[in-house]
Amino acid sequence: MVRSPKSKPHRNSSSNEKKKRRRDSSSSASDEDNKRYQRRHQEQSREDNRSRSNVRIKQEPITDDDESRRHRQQKSYESSTTNRRNPHKKEDKTYQWGKQTEKEKPKETPVEKEKPNFGVSGALLKDTNTYKGVVIKYNEPIEARKPKRRWRFYVFKGEQELPMYQIHRQSAYLIGRERTVCDLPVDHPSCSKQHAVLQYRLMDYKRDDDTMGRRVIPYIIDLGSANGTYLNNQKIEPQRYYELRENDVIKFGFSTREYVLLHEDSANNIEQISGNEDEGAEIKQEPIEPTKK
Repeated sequence: MVRSPKSKPHRNSSSNEKKKRRRDSSSSASDEDNKRYQRRHQEQSREDNRSRSNVRIKQEPITDDDESRRHRQQKSYESSTTNRRNPHKKEDKTYQWGKQTEKEKPKETPVEKEKPNFGVSGALLKDTNTYKGVVIKYNEPIEARKPKRRWRFYVFKGEQELPMYQIHRQSAYLIGRERTVCDLPVDHPSCSKQHAVLQYRLMDYKRDDDTMGRRVIPYIIDLGSANGTYLNNQKIEPQRYYELRENDVIKFGFSTREYVLLHEDSANNIEQISGNEDEGAEIKQEPIEPTKK
């Protein structure tokens, strides 16, 4: 007996329903398994927490490094939470972003200002005081005079006596290594090119009877030399006049030569010349020719 084809779809539909039932039963079983697993997991985690709360953990001993580290961390934390702990404390409103505060600015060392220098530069002497192409560092004062008394320099090098200098023919004598302009040359390397000046000046003085008089007196002035000028073994200040007297000893730089100041009447111990005055050399005037009648 042959089955009709109409019976086939009925068989197929029953098989499909069976498969669906199996799937639904398997899915419901898997859901129940998941719920059971979650319950077991929660119970185990609770038991673990209870056991951990009962166990005491041993701590390692604290060393110096740990203490210093904790101290630093605590300080940084306190500095960051000053406003939280002290709410009444006002913040510094002068601070601006991108600018340094007065506390953070580095301290600058004060720089000393250059003080004014009133020394002689020699710039004004280039046009007025040039001799043989060399600028002279010295100008004679108004009271410069040529002396009547014949002053001399007696030069000694140890016990050896050297040639004498006549120093009464001019009102001033320039002393130094530069022979083109100096009147009294000194060749020692410690001496400057223009070292010092011997200057005669007409000065006022007081007589024994309390009256005033005038006479020419020799002076020495150092022109700012490198190694200085010595009067009776004492160094004199530069750019300052020092009065010279009979038997004074002058030295220049580290030279061993000694210049002793004497005059023509030193051997006779005569202190003053005729007339008890030395007002300098008088200027000779030309004789006046008589008018013809």
